[in-house]
Amino acid sequence: MSTCGKNNPAVRRYTIRLMVLMTAYVLLLVFSKWMFKRGYGEGLLAYVLALLPALPIIGVIWAVMRLLVEQTDEYLRMLMVRQCLFATGFALVITSVREWLQNFDLISSNDGGFGATFFWFAGLGIGGLINAVLEKRGRAE
Repeated sequence: MSTCGKNNPAVRRYTIRLMVLMTAYVLLLVFSKWMFKRGYGEGLLAYVLALLPALPIIGVIWAVMRLLVEQTDEYLRMLMVRQCLFATGFALVITSVREWLQNFDLISSNDGGFGATFFWFAGLGIGGLINAVLEKRGRAE
């Protein structure tokens, strides 16, 4: 969310949330993998361990949406909404194409965990770049 400004209180809170959540993601991922390697990944515990790293990722999505709510500058909010809409469309297009290619056995369904959330985050980054280019173009005119 580079279009929001470093002195913006909402962006500062978002940045702190993001750092905490990504730290939790790394720690929970390492912990879950460690537990599976030690043979603890069985039964109900296996499901809990497998889902633990997903919780901070869900938290990151919440943090992005919370930033939208907390952003008081309407123009910056519009840029963020445009960025999120691009990310959503991008993720839907990519996952739809992949799923149809998988349905007809043209590509493997073993994608190593690259699902809609991964592509949404990628789209968020691309949307931020598009915003930056449009902003630069707008200032030049």
